[in-house]
Amino acid sequence: MKISFPYMGTSHIAISYLLENLGHEVIYPPKPTKKTLSLGVQHSPEFACLPFKILMGTYLEAVEAGADSLTTSGGFGPCRAGYYGELHKRILHDMGYPVKMLVLEPPLMAPLTFYRNVKSLVRPTSSWTNFYRVFRVAWEKLRALDELEGLLHELRPLAVSKQQITKTYERGLGYIDDAGSVSKVLEAKDAALQDMRAVPVDETFTPLKIGIIGEIYVVLEPFVNHDIEKMLGDMGVYVHRSIFLTNWTKDNAVSNGEKDIRAMAVPYLNQLVGGHGQNSIGETVIYANKGFDGVIQLAPFTCIPEIVAKSIMPTITRDKGIPVMTLFLDEQTGRAGVETRMEAFLDLLKEKRNKQEAI
Repeated sequence: MKISFPYMGTSHIAISYLLENLGHEVIYPPKPTKKTLSLGVQHSPEFACLPFKILMGTYLEAVEAGADSLTTSGGFGPCRAGYYGELHKRILHDMGYPVKMLVLEPPLMAPLTFYRNVKSLVRPTSSWTNFYRVFRVAWEKLRALDELEGLLHELRPLAVSKQQITKTYERGLGYIDDAGSVSKVLEAKDAALQDMRAVPVDETFTPLKIGIIGEIYVVLEPFVNHDIEKMLGDMGVYVHRSIFLTNWTKDNAVSNGEKDIRAMAVPYLNQLVGGHGQNSIGETVIYANKGFDGVIQLAPFTCIPEIVAKSIMPTITRDKGIPVMTLFLDEQTGRAGVETRMEAFLDLLKEKRNKQEAI
C-alpha cells in the first residue's frame, strides 16, 4: 500500500517507522501549513471543527502525493470525531480519490474491527512476528518522544538561551528517528536527554506553572494551537500538558484508565459528555490541588464537550482559586491574538502570585 496518516506533533516519527517496516510505501503526511488549512476549509462542511478541516487538507495533500490508503483513529461516544474517518472517506471518494480508509477503532470497544484493520496492515506484506518486533520499536520511540517533550517543557522557561534548548531538543528528535531497535532507541533517548540537561539554565528563576488541557488534537498539534507551549516557554512559563500520546493510548486503547481523573471531576460533572470534556474538569481540579498558577483550556470552535467543560470552569475557579482561560480555535484565529491573550493571562497570574507572596 502507498499509505499515509494524520500529522500530529512528533508522532509521525514512530508511525512512519511502523508502517515502513511492515513493508508499506509511506507517503509522509506534510506538516500542516496555511495551504493545508485552506484546502481543508474549502472541502469541509462549514460547521465541521478545526481538526476535521486540517485532517481533510492533510489527506488531500497526501493523496495528491500518491497515497492510495489512509489510516486514522476512530472513536466512540457523543463526540462526532468518531465519524470523521467515514466522512473524510466519502468526501475524498466524491472528489474522485478512491482511497482506502483504515479506521482503527479502540480495541476495547471494537476488538474484531480493530483486529481486521490491523491485519490488513500486517498482511500480506509482513508477518505477525515482524509486526510484534517493529511495534515494540515504534512504541519505544513514542515513549521517548513524549519524555523528551516533557523535559523540554521543564527546561525551556529556565534555559538561558531559548534557541539553544529548542535546537538541542530538535537534534534529539533526530536521534530517535534514526534508531532502529529498542536498545538503540533507549540509547538515543538517553543521549538526547543528556544533551538537553547540559544546556545552561537559570536555577534561581521560579516560573509560573500552567496546566494545558482540552481536546487532544488541538493540544498535541502545534500548528493548530499556534505553538502555544513554545510561546509560553519562551515567555518563561513552565507548561505541563495533561495529554501525551502514549498515556492516552494506554488509558483509552489498552486499558480503561483515567478513572482517577474522572473521579476528580465527579463533584462538578458526574457523567461522560464525549471527547475530553469530563477529563478537562478533572484535570483542572488536579492542577489546582497541585498548586499550579493557572490552566489553559484549548478547544476547537463548536466542540460541545469542551463547551460543557468551559461552562463549569467558573465554579472550579471559585472553589479552588485557580484561574482558567479558554481558547477556542478555528481557521480565523490568528497568532497575534493568541499572544495578546497569553500576555494578559500571565499578567493576571503574576499579580495573583504577588498578592499571595505578600501575605
